[in-house]
Amino acid sequence: MKALVLSGGKGSRLRPITYSYAKQLIPIVNKPILFYVLEDLASAGISDVGMIVGATKDLIKAAVGNGENWGIKVTYIEQKSPLGLGHAVKIAQPFIGNQPFVMYLGDNILRGGIKSFISEYGNKGEDINILLTEVKHPECFGVAELDQRGRVKKLVEKPQHFISNHVLVGVYIFNQKIFPAVDAIKPSGRGELEITDAIQYVIDHGGKVEPFLIKGWWKDTGKTEDVLEANSLLIEGIEPRISGAIDQLSKLSGRINIGENTLISNSVIEGPVIIGGNCLIENGLIGPFTSIGDNVQITNSKIEKSIIMEETVIINYQNKIVNSLIGRGVKLKSRQEKPAVHQLLLGDHCSLGIYE
Repeated sequence: MKALVLSGGKGSRLRPITYSYAKQLIPIVNKPILFYVLEDLASAGISDVGMIVGATKDLIKAAVGNGENWGIKVTYIEQKSPLGLGHAVKIAQPFIGNQPFVMYLGDNILRGGIKSFISEYGNKGEDINILLTEVKHPECFGVAELDQRGRVKKLVEKPQHFISNHVLVGVYIFNQKIFPAVDAIKPSGRGELEITDAIQYVIDHGGKVEPFLIKGWWKDTGKTEDVLEANSLLIEGIEPRISGAIDQLSKLSGRINIGENTLISNSVIEGPVIIGGNCLIENGLIGPFTSIGDNVQITNSKIEKSIIMEETVIINYQNKIVNSLIGRGVKLKSRQEKPAVHQLLLGDHCSLGIYE
């Protein structure tokens, strides 16, 4: 079985970071989201992966390469415009060939992987398997309505009225019946070929679609709060390790992972926390559920429940930074003079909260 991984899309809900960065490469516990997807596929025994890429293709290719780090082979398939998941399937047909395949959205994170999902495919003679989970607000997702036998009978993308609380997770297994379906459907109101419409086409034409309910948690990391929640969920499982230097004035507690050539000076670190290599943390407080990338300096500042990406400098920031996603190479400094002033250089669509 081959795999199709979707790594295009603009990531508009994660701007301004995604103006210059691929959303699939945003780090969760200091590892790009996309890498968790590739690990899941490799663990499930899939070695031939087609990767849909778009405007951020160069960043994706630089990070993933040919896939050898995961023991897989990656073939890149360029999608000129983000025309929907159905369109991605359509342009991938030459790569897929004549065999079933798994499609995995590159910004999803699953607890527990997809090995059992793949191993059970075809046991009931189905054409399509869809991974589902239950949520409180299904109107934000593609929703599946099940019949009395538990079989999928209807799919609706972001329904205006309640149909079901079973939503599509973003992992599917298809056979060849999906290709005439994506050829037959029309673009939706948002101008995309919806994969839900294609699956519904298969159902309407006598195909069999079976649901598979996940047992662990799942996060679609399309928004900042989802990225931070995924980070909090995964960071609790980090391997405690101290590879850097800790001075005698510093206090550490909980599960903590500190990279090589990092110095912790006169600081308090309260795990779970992961700090990359070549960092300097001095006179700081790093609270729980925080991930700090490589080459970061934090001085006289307090941070908690946040992701700080590589090459960032935070100095003399008086208010605690909480529930924040801070990109690469950011410089955040507070001047000490009174009266207090704010000197800002912010890109389009930034979100800045200042609480005095």
